Amino acid sequence: MSQSKIALFYRFAPLPDPEAVRLWQHALAERWGLTGRIIVAPHGINGTVGGPIAAVKQYVKTTRSYGPFAGLEIKWSDGTAADFPRLSVKVRPELVAFGVPEEVSVTSAGVQDTGTHLDPAALHRLVEEKKDAGTPVVFFDGRNAVEAAIGRFKDAVVPDTTTTRDFVAELDSGKYDHLRDQPVVTYCTGGVRCEVLTALMQHRGFNEVYQLDGGIVKYGEAYGDDGLWEGSLAVFDQRMRVEFSDHAAVIGRCTLCGDPTSELINCTDPGCQTLEAVCAGCAGCEPDRRCAVCTAGTPARREP
Repeated sequence: MSQSKIALFYRFAPLPDPEAVRLWQHALAERWGLTGRIIVAPHGINGTVGGPIAAVKQYVKTTRSYGPFAGLEIKWSDGTAADFPRLSVKVRPELVAFGVPEEVSVTSAGVQDTGTHLDPAALHRLVEEKKDAGTPVVFFDGRNAVEAAIGRFKDAVVPDTTTTRDFVAELDSGKYDHLRDQPVVTYCTGGVRCEVLTALMQHRGFNEVYQLDGGIVKYGEAYGDDGLWEGSLAVFDQRMRVEFSDHAAVIGRCTLCGDPTSELINCTDPGCQTLEAVCAGCAGCEPDRRCAVCTAGTPARREP
């Protein structure tokens, strides 16, 4: 049996005809038998695809042959096409759905006004330098709150967000204004959300903003569970979560009984993709459980 892999990627670049790119990407992924989720927008491409490693590499090679995607970087993880129910390739107004496309300026060099990129080693150096200077780094989670429930950087600020669109209201609320003159490091799964989030933060007066280059995925490759990361990483496929070692901490709490858990489950309502941290015991006792969002009458769509 051939080895399989999952490739996570994004590239910010102006695309004059996103629909043409969508059709090309769908045909390309189908040709190589890949499944996953690809988003194309006027500002670029963002995707996660899985399948036999040779097929994924052919897909990546061909995608890079298109000028705007020449610098496409890939984060690899273990998995197969079976981790995704199907292939989905869509055009959307934004690469990441913050709800403010007019605030995002993209050139061939990427997002304008974004935060300073830090690779994992540079992040550790910054943490030590700022600690010695008496201005400790503040980690700011750029994901949805349920993702942070099972894994996050130690002592991170976790905004009260259900979807990515909630971030703008959170930033505009004033509750994080005390961080404007502190060194703030944002992080997310693969880095794409932070490209936009850091620009939005700088537009709102945050003066020293950084982002973890390659996201949690790259950090986990470098340091596993022996660095500043704690817990499990939520992912957007049927794996639900991944761990970086055999000694990952369990920091999540079951929303029903309060016991420690790293398990995430989807709402059973077919029109809803809300996630909850629910332990195996409670999930077994309530197999038909609908989430609090659905019972309140407002089904939600899960957004990467």
